[in-house]
Amino acid sequence: MSIAVMRTILIYFIVIIALRIMGKRQVAELAPAELVVTIMISNIATLSIEDTNIPILGSILPIFVLVGCEVTESFASLKSRIMRKLFSGGPRIIIRDGVIDQRELGNLRWSIDDLTEQMRQGGIFDIREVSFAIVETSGSLSAYQKFGARPASAQMLNVPADGEPDAPPLTIIADGKLDVDALNFLNLRREWLDKIIDEKQIAVEDIFMMTCDRRAQYSIVKKEKAKKKT
Repeated sequence: MSIAVMRTILIYFIVIIALRIMGKRQVAELAPAELVVTIMISNIATLSIEDTNIPILGSILPIFVLVGCEVTESFASLKSRIMRKLFSGGPRIIIRDGVIDQRELGNLRWSIDDLTEQMRQGGIFDIREVSFAIVETSGSLSAYQKFGARPASAQMLNVPADGEPDAPPLTIIADGKLDVDALNFLNLRREWLDKIIDEKQIAVEDIFMMTCDRRAQYSIVKKEKAKKKT
């Protein structure tokens, strides 16, 4: 009995360490690959607890092999957009300019009940109030309300309704890579972007993140330069 208790405590701490290595996002919003690893770790962890004839190393070693795979996948996804789409997919726009994309909704296998339920969880009870809605890679729904339906704020009180676009700011450059689709979605031309970059005297490769809206109001975050080791 005491052996089973000790094995349980040891595996408990091993699993906590494994999840900490994989990052806090494991607990909050799980991407598909992360969910698979988490489920496999939980199953492997129970083997040596249920059967004391299995060596404790028989659970510890596979757990850290899975952690190594997940960390490698996360690093590859960080460096490559193709890898991010392969392992985590991408966000899907299901409402565009107030119109539901029924085909995209079908591709996600979402019913109207699923959509309205997600809306209600975000505090939206009338779908007519939504200008854009995006299903994130975690499966959660992000909704951008029309101007007249948004809660009033100090900033909005100074902005006329006619001057506020019903479209959220998008990331057009991420980690030095240009998203042409996002640029086209904002009705902006490459020439406009090239002019901004020339004025700022910065290359696309040196931009960590650039966001912009349909009024061409943008924000640029430059990449941090690696500190030289002394």
